[in-house]
Formats: sequence, structure tokens, C-alpha cells
Amino acid sequence: MKILVVYHSQYGHVETMAKAVAEGVSEVSGAELVLRRVREFPEYVKHVEQEKGAAYQAYQSQQTDPECTVEDLRDAEGVLFGSPTRYGNMTAQMKALIDSTAQLWSNGQMEGKPAGVFTSTATTHGGQETTLLTMMVPLLHLGMLIVGVPYSLPEMNHTEARGGTPYGASTIAGPKGELHPTPGDLAIAKAQGKRVAEVAVALRSKK
Repeated sequence: MKILVVYHSQYGHVETMAKAVAEGVSEVSGAELVLRRVREFPEYVKHVEQEKGAAYQAYQSQQTDPECTVEDLRDAEGVLFGSPTRYGNMTAQMKALIDSTAQLWSNGQMEGKPAGVFTSTATTHGGQETTLLTMMVPLLHLGMLIVGVPYSLPEMNHTEARGGTPYGASTIAGPKGELHPTPGDLAIAKAQGKRVAEVAVALRSKK
């Protein structure tokens, strides 16, 4: 059973979260991890190649992960989507992938599949919850089953300036991308990946 983890990451924070999510998926018996990145816009690639800064290094590090296709989404029995925040919503690159699923929607090929979402913001109140909630909307249109993060997970009960929401895993990158996901953030991401995979396996057993 394939569980797809697909992410868009411009400075590496969501990529790091995706790897933690993938670890959780890999712990579930019967789940086959498929890790993919979202296709980057050509104009952005040209820009970062010219600057040769941190974004370029992050882009280069992701090239070992294949680009996600509509077929990857169709073939998966569970999907976790990771995107940075852009004005309280997912990035245009992630939205472009989701917008390419019209045929899957019309044929009902995503219906009943568990889904999770995770994100990264620059600041503490930079739109983590709005991004996660708005990412869920098209997934509900596709008929997917949203899987969040329960508060029974110890790392969820905190008052620190870090990530972690019931809507999905999250982290704070810092205004200049200087921060990294904390151990707590990564634990939540890992738990979310495991939970989505477990739900997918449980649903399969009932068919």
C-alpha cells in the first residue's frame, strides 16, 4: 500500500518536516513510502540559480526526490501534503499540483483516502493554522478523509514558541530562515505520518 508524502520547500524547512513525516509512514507495517516534491516554477528556478543563495542550496538538495505526478496521487492510498505559508495559504506551486487533479476528482479516484497536511511559517503567528485549514478545503472536495494530530501526543501540549497544531504538524522557520524544526516539531510530524499510514492500512483491511 503506497502512502505518498509530497512537499514544496523553498528553504528546506518543509523538506525537513517531510522527512520526519516519511519516517512515521515507514514505521507502519504494510505501508510503502513514496516521497515526492512539488514541481517548481521555471522562473523561480532561474531566479535562485542566479542568486546562488540558501534557496538554491535547498533546491539542489531536493533533486534526489522525484517530482510528484497526478499518477502518484492516484496510486496512493493515503497522502500527506506539506507546504510553506504564503499569506495564510499554501504556495502557488502546491496549489498548482492540487489544481491538476480535475480528472481524479471527476472519477472519484481520491475519495475515501486519508490525508494530512503540514506547514512552516516565518513567525509564530504567521498563518500556520489558516494555511493548514485552507489546504484541507480542496482535499475535502476530492472526497479525502482528513487526519489531524491528537492531543494525546505529549509534544502537542506545550506553550513554547514552536509548531504543532491539531490540524497538522508545523514549524517556525524565522524571518530569515535561520531557525530549524525543533525535536518536538519533528516528533509531531513523525506521529502524523504514522497516523495517516495507520488509518490507510485500517481502511484497507475493512474493504
